Amino acid sequence: MTDQATTQQTGSGTDAVPAQPGPRYEDTRSVIPGAGPAAPRPGERATLRLRGTGTDTDTESDEPARYAPEWLQLREPADAFARAHDLLDPLRIRLANLPRRADGFIIHDIGCGTGSMGRWLAPRLDGAQHWVLHDRDPYLLHFAAVASPRSAADGSRVSVETRRGDVARLTADALAGASLVTASALLDVLTREDVDALAAACAGAGCPALLTLSVAGRVELTAPHPLDQEITEAFNAHQKRGGLLGPDAATAAAEAFSEHGATVRINPSPWRLGPEQAGLTAQWLRGWVGAAVEERPELAEPAGRYLAERLEACAAGDLRVVVHHSDLLALCRPAGGAA
Repeated sequence: MTDQATTQQTGSGTDAVPAQPGPRYEDTRSVIPGAGPAAPRPGERATLRLRGTGTDTDTESDEPARYAPEWLQLREPADAFARAHDLLDPLRIRLANLPRRADGFIIHDIGCGTGSMGRWLAPRLDGAQHWVLHDRDPYLLHFAAVASPRSAADGSRVSVETRRGDVARLTADALAGASLVTASALLDVLTREDVDALAAACAGAGCPALLTLSVAGRVELTAPHPLDQEITEAFNAHQKRGGLLGPDAATAAAEAFSEHGATVRINPSPWRLGPEQAGLTAQWLRGWVGAAVEERPELAEPAGRYLAERLEACAAGDLRVVVHHSDLLALCRPAGGAA
């Protein structure tokens, strides 16, 4: 998983796998878009692209969605449980020290998807909030706006607006007046240049950033299997295709924000999946193994057997999985003031 970098499903993941005798890898077209691998189009890196200029006349608006709402909804409860709650207190302290605005806090959610970050965070913060939701997919933006929370922890009003755009074009000017930047499962599908630009934009605007659920490259499954490590290594290599950060994302982001003078904290935020999350576990397994096979086609036959065994254990309620992630809080120096 990256959750989102594992993600971009078009059904092409098995096309390069040669026919082999005996069991072979399961067709990844059974994976919900967003839970399995897909090759980028020629000339395009396989990453979250927030294309557009803020209008609905984007010439690429017909492009198939890379992240199905079904996948984002399926993972939302696990995301909410996993996020590092210990980072909320230092964030609340920073927000409480900001100058009060008549319209409350301005929060930019980058790559918002269906808006799960806002649904999790807005009710945990006091004070009026205005969320600016950024994504490339107009359908997801509509879903996020409709399903957004309406009140903060203290009952204050929460409002939203939506914008389409490219995270690589995010600048300090675009974040002028921002109180906070958030993102979920985003850093690992960015390049180092993208992360440097994000850190520079936040530092230039003097706003903190809460960036959650970056894939950490470690997985624990019960019971252990001889192929676990090999599939993990192949998956991690797949995550770093095209210069993407993959499991190095949290460390790279910490370095980038620190270079801009921010105080950075990284806390673990693992998914802990058991029988109650069998649907999510099954989709994650297919995507995880699918990415490994796409990276190393010679794994197709043993991976097919492995996946069948793991899915059988999952259906029987005998499989438990810990998928490690990292949450990062960067407290940038306020614009025109001391940290």
